[in-house]
Order: sequence, then C-alpha cells, then structure tokens
Amino acid sequence: MAANKNLQYTLRYFDRIGVAEGSKLLLSAANVEWTEEHPEWPLEKPNQPFGRMPVLIEKHSNDRDFVICESGNIERYLARAYGFIPSDIRQAALQEQLRDQASDMFAAFISQLVAKSEEDRKENFAKFDGLLDKLVEVQTKQINANGNIGHMFGDRLSYADIVTYAFYKIIVVGMVKRQANIVNIVKPKLTPQLIKLITTVEANPLLASYTARGDSLAAIVTKPTSARL
Repeated sequence: MAANKNLQYTLRYFDRIGVAEGSKLLLSAANVEWTEEHPEWPLEKPNQPFGRMPVLIEKHSNDRDFVICESGNIERYLARAYGFIPSDIRQAALQEQLRDQASDMFAAFISQLVAKSEEDRKENFAKFDGLLDKLVEVQTKQINANGNIGHMFGDRLSYADIVTYAFYKIIVVGMVKRQANIVNIVKPKLTPQLIKLITTVEANPLLASYTARGDSLAAIVTKPTSARL
C-alpha cells in the first residue's frame, strides 16, 4: 500500500508514554503531518469507537475520515501504509510476531502491578521476569542473525525496530512512576545488541524530532547500572 504523504492524522491517547508509543514513532518516521489529542477521560470514553484508546483519525478532504483503534491495529496499518513492513506475508509475520510477544510481555508486567495480594504479585512478577529473559534472548538472536548492525531486519528502520524500541521505552520510561525500580530490573538484562538497536533507532533522523522529547531511552540504558533494588 502506497500512502499519500499529504494525509493528516490525529492520534487520540492519554498524555503519557503508553501503548500508543509505537504509533507515535511510526507517524514520525513516516514524515507525515500529525497531532496528538488528549480527550478528557472518562468523559470522552463513549465517543471512541470501542470506548478505548488509542484512536487514529486519518483526515480526508471529502470529510469521510478513516477512523481505527487498537494499538496493534493502528501500528500495522501505518507500517504497511508507509513501507516499514514487508509486503511479503511471511517476512511481515516474522516482524509482527515480535510485536505480539512484546504486547504479551506488557500485559504480564501490568498483571504484577495490579495483583491483589503480595503472593500474587510475586508470582506474576516471576512470570514477567521469565518472559522478559526469553524475549531478550529471541530479540538478540534476531539482531545477530541480521549482522548486529542496529536493526532487526535489513539495513534500515523497520516495524520490528520501532516496536522493540517502543516496548522498552514504555517499560523503562513510561512505567517508572508505577514501579520505581523497573530500570534496575530491566537494564541488566539488556544485551549489547539490544542496546545498540535502541541507540540506533533513537538516533534515526526520521525520529529525531519525536525522540528528542522527554527522557532519552538510549541515555538510560547506556548509563552505568546502579545496584539492583
């Protein structure tokens, strides 16, 4: 799908780093005009297609805007529209599975935050910790298979690169207010290969205007690690 670079977009989400991060990065990388909209919540909840966010609105001159929701769906639409994911369905599936695994990881992380008992929290944290080890292993293996050049696939920014970066930014930067020691939990697990990918993505000229906002994930993961809490 060859998208029109002249299209304008509005992305509705909360004013924070969360599951819309991948969509924000893709919109920035696509070099299209886009704005963020932060609806008053839960007042605006009934006005969203499924009562949840993020929501992407693609503006059209005929007033027939294209509106979609769900973070993964929005990401895949944008990735296909602007060439960040292969047209070959098998090659695309190899990238999409990495995103889905990261999504499962995020769900596991949230489950230990909202556990009702300390026993459940410890059990859910152990599950998250084990899944994170496996995710890092799989991601590192793919980076190595691609020559350890700072990309998951090929030699340019891809959907897999963007969603990998987004996942770690959500966990390490976006969730630190909810779990203060999360940086010291995640950082020691990151391999040099993953750190190289993170710094490569953040330094990409297509993303510079967006990644320059707020805290730098690359700076956090390259800073010497303090003792684990």
